[in-house]
Amino acid sequence: MTTRLAIIDSVASGLVLLLLSSPAMAQELQKNSHLKSIEQCNGADRIPLQARIVGCTVLISSGDAKPDALAVAYNNRGNAYIATAEYDRAIRDFDQAIELASGYVKPVNNRGVAYLRKGAYDDAVKAFDQAIKLNPDYGSAFANRAEAYLKMGRYDRAARDFDEAIRLDPNSTLAWSGRCWTRAILGDLAAGLDDCNRVLQADSNNAAAYDSRALIHLKRGRAAAAIDDYNSALRVEPKLASALYGRGLAKLRQGDKAGGDSDLAAAKMIEAKVGDDFARYGVQ
Repeated sequence: MTTRLAIIDSVASGLVLLLLSSPAMAQELQKNSHLKSIEQCNGADRIPLQARIVGCTVLISSGDAKPDALAVAYNNRGNAYIATAEYDRAIRDFDQAIELASGYVKPVNNRGVAYLRKGAYDDAVKAFDQAIKLNPDYGSAFANRAEAYLKMGRYDRAARDFDEAIRLDPNSTLAWSGRCWTRAILGDLAAGLDDCNRVLQADSNNAAAYDSRALIHLKRGRAAAAIDDYNSALRVEPKLASALYGRGLAKLRQGDKAGGDSDLAAAKMIEAKVGDDFARYGVQ
């Protein structure tokens, strides 16, 4: 087997050398390779994340890309790094993209997302502020800033940003779902219920919307309805700590101490401070 592999490798090398001996064929190979890198970097056809990173890196290292194209490559690679939870690398790439194209708003917003995922919420808000300043009609930046405010416990600010995100983009599931959660926390339960129902009519597998609607039911004293929605959320995301904890509280209210305690313990194994979150929401 080793010999056959060596022969195939040798033949392949010879074929490449023959092709490269023709200037036209060499140019065609280079063109095809460049197009492949562009496709990888753009994430065409659901390219795996590592392949996207490689494709963008080839383009960035080629020295052939113009500043605007180079900014896109850095932005795309930054997005891939976010998906692989390499947030510092992502931020460095977004910094490069912004430096190359100062009016390019996407990397400004995406840098905020990287800070948000990293847990640097003040920096995330600053990035989203900058994105909104560049493009006041950028609904996604408002929705993202609202998510940062939620993490900071600034619920009134989050609600206002979700309002603006929905005004700018009425089809934003993230904004409707986020506003439902925010309204549930603030106690605006009827309006929050309408928001969640709208999300779930469009997407019956939205775990966040089920989780939010369950919190509304819990605050309204409807333990059975809360459990149903928490079950639906956990069917989609089995390790959603807030759904496990909320379901535990609902079970306790129904007198199911064993089941309730089990859910609370499981939730705390995933997220140790989830109980503190519910205390802030006014549910214990």
